[in-house]
Amino acid sequence: MTNEAQGDASGGFLPGVRVLEIGNELGEYCGKLLAGLGADVIRVEPPEGEETRNYGPFLDDEPGRERSLYFWHYNFGKRGITLDLDMPDDQSRFLQLARTADVVIDSRPRGWLDARGIGGEALRSANPRLIYSRISPFGDTGPWADYEASDLVHLALGGVMNNCGYDPDSSGFYETPPIAPQMWQSYHIAGEMAAMAILAALNYRSRSGEGQSLSTSVHTAVAQATERDIPSWIYLAQDHMRMTCRHSSPIRSAPILAPTKDGRFMFPYRSYAHSGDGLKKTIDVLAGYGMEEDLLDPKYSDPAYTANKHVEQHVADVVGRFVQRFMFDRDVWRDFQAVGLTWAPVRLPHENVADEHWQTRETFLEVERPELGRSFTDVGARWMCPEVPWRTGPRSPLLGEHNDAILGALDASTKALPATPAPPQPENASTGESEKPFALDGLRFIDLGWLVASSGAGRFLSAFGMEVAKIEHSTRWDGMRHPLVIVGEDGREKRDAATGPLPDNRTRSPNRSGLFMDINAGKRSIGLNLKDPRGKAILAELIAIGDVVGEGFSPGTMERMGFGYERLKEINPKIVYVQQSGMGQIGTYGEMRSYGPVAQAFSGISEMSGLPQPFPPAGIGYSYLDWFAAYNQANAILAALYRRNETGKGCWIDASQVEVGIYLNGTTILDYSANGRAWERYGNRSPYKPAAPSGAFRAAGTDRWVAISCFTEDQWRAFVEVLGSPAWASEGRFATLESRLHNQASLEALVNSVTGKLAPYDLMEKLQRAGVPAGVCQTAADRCDTDPQLKASPGWMVELPQSEIGSWRTKGFPVELDTTPVRTGGVPRRHGPNYAEDNEFIYGEWLGYSTTKIEELREAGVI
Repeated sequence: MTNEAQGDASGGFLPGVRVLEIGNELGEYCGKLLAGLGADVIRVEPPEGEETRNYGPFLDDEPGRERSLYFWHYNFGKRGITLDLDMPDDQSRFLQLARTADVVIDSRPRGWLDARGIGGEALRSANPRLIYSRISPFGDTGPWADYEASDLVHLALGGVMNNCGYDPDSSGFYETPPIAPQMWQSYHIAGEMAAMAILAALNYRSRSGEGQSLSTSVHTAVAQATERDIPSWIYLAQDHMRMTCRHSSPIRSAPILAPTKDGRFMFPYRSYAHSGDGLKKTIDVLAGYGMEEDLLDPKYSDPAYTANKHVEQHVADVVGRFVQRFMFDRDVWRDFQAVGLTWAPVRLPHENVADEHWQTRETFLEVERPELGRSFTDVGARWMCPEVPWRTGPRSPLLGEHNDAILGALDASTKALPATPAPPQPENASTGESEKPFALDGLRFIDLGWLVASSGAGRFLSAFGMEVAKIEHSTRWDGMRHPLVIVGEDGREKRDAATGPLPDNRTRSPNRSGLFMDINAGKRSIGLNLKDPRGKAILAELIAIGDVVGEGFSPGTMERMGFGYERLKEINPKIVYVQQSGMGQIGTYGEMRSYGPVAQAFSGISEMSGLPQPFPPAGIGYSYLDWFAAYNQANAILAALYRRNETGKGCWIDASQVEVGIYLNGTTILDYSANGRAWERYGNRSPYKPAAPSGAFRAAGTDRWVAISCFTEDQWRAFVEVLGSPAWASEGRFATLESRLHNQASLEALVNSVTGKLAPYDLMEKLQRAGVPAGVCQTAADRCDTDPQLKASPGWMVELPQSEIGSWRTKGFPVELDTTPVRTGGVPRRHGPNYAEDNEFIYGEWLGYSTTKIEELREAGVI
């Protein structure tokens, strides 16, 4: 609604969009993301400043409301005003301001704005075009709606922690607790999904004129974000175990971290390197250093021999001894990447700043703070788009800095803008008489992605109503179709009767992987041989009638196929084209190979999870950046489509998994720039929003833990009472928060001595009733089968039919939209597709091919 200058974002992807943001850390990442996309985000604070101005770290370690590096980072690119919303005059000003806004992000406690007469209904009544977005810890309904939370508690209840940590001992006993990835990751996950829903709602409003109300549950968002453990439980009743810096899994895998001579770590991703071509390349590089040991023995050329588990471990041991001979800065990983092996250094976040590749991509930027006469390095763009720059300023607002410019300009006679009548539905839109519409009805996505990072976006876009055509060929199926969570014959019947874990099955069918179905729910599938000139001609026809092309090929592949961006524009001038690769095409690393765990090591994310040294990094126990890359691609597409609605122009976006990880580094880069402090792990403690105790504490049962955060004295007193007021709690060393922080190690040991005897859910519920943030470190089974809040959430799980393996549950979407509900399963109303299941529909309905032509193309191996 506003046409004011958008800082130096040059209009960005969200030209003219005004966002009001009110609340704490629950909504700040979402607002930051929208600001980066070019929206005019106005941070509304109380006169004393938002509480997050008191979160560390601080410039020169001196607390102050203008010195919080947290506030600087998460409010970059925003403007700021102060309003006392307990006062009628400022309530009126907020309502007036909402009449000029497109989006309101509200993360205040449930009912807070309503009690002041400026809740969602009042705001939308004043402005029917408004998109009102609630972000709350557990949603505004359900048995846990008023529970207390923290980043740690969300990562526990959402299952992330139960996937992350260190290896058990030989008996399976865990000496160390589950570990929370550090730096506000639960709010990153929820903020990403909230932004996705807002962008979808903006796209719908572009054609309908209607606003709507959105509600994001942080708990549901986090609970859906853990990758393999949920399909393992749903399909095969398998539990996962945590393992150091590698995927959680039902079975133990070989260690992967390799320490260097100076105590740092390399990540020689060996999933593809203990057999076949990967093993040969590994041996060749080792032999170049004269350190291949016995690996030149002919037996290592025998696939039957190298398939043995002990061979995998032996190769790992040889590689480990090789790495240990070198200092970290020798960068021996480059020699392995040069031959196509997915190695990476386990970098500290700040070590990416001086890297030529990220400098070329303008991943970091210098932020001027004129009031200090200094500039500071922070994370900037999270993708490259030559036509549409990412926001590069302004710095975060001083308290009340824009009161005069924004509040002074309010017209007391401002009226709500009328809703624009909805235009006729597009010809190919799918609607039903009794249904509410999809947000993205009538749009088409030509999906050339595979695995998760470049394929996962289609899952979300289909749930918003976009028709997604997944393109594969039998000569190169999506790699997720075969290796994991394979459903056997009578799979659902056996699963429903299971009293223990079921074995993984082996099959020649490409249509029985539960993991593939989870990633690709709602898509259509066609076979298309892109090595055949006729296949390329058909792809051109699809692009001509499509809206979006997405792919995850190695950089340069599309150009070599004859489908670079310039060619795509010739075919379809308004096409939105999003590449999703490990490092990005632009820059010096374009040919490097990457998977989620490699991107995590490279970006600093792996190093940001774990106990303090001398422990190694624990990493994140699943491909966190595969899924964040999928979120990123979906949001890039939605933002680009909105810009196309406003300008008529398509664009090319060059996205990078590692860059997404860098964007999730939080304040680490600023802290290094401002204070010269390199990142240090802190386990499950809470140094920046001080809490003590803060940790995952052992409870009764096998590997059961409860996360607890005590931020205030009232919470501490309630916590002590629930524990039965043990004598040690009255000792002077625990009398204040400051003294408890100083004595955390002894406090944690004493807490564990009590909680280890208590039932986990009973302890959690007693603490929550007393107002203490607490949550069980939940497994996939806990979330899928017993969590009462998730059961009450309409977006948690849906049951969908699949053409070969029958009907199964799959994850839904964590944001409720009242006008355009999200429907996982999309227009087809089904789970992931069988291979080429939709040839007749896509080639017949979309392209108008006859049945005879389709059959001829099939017989010729083209489709």
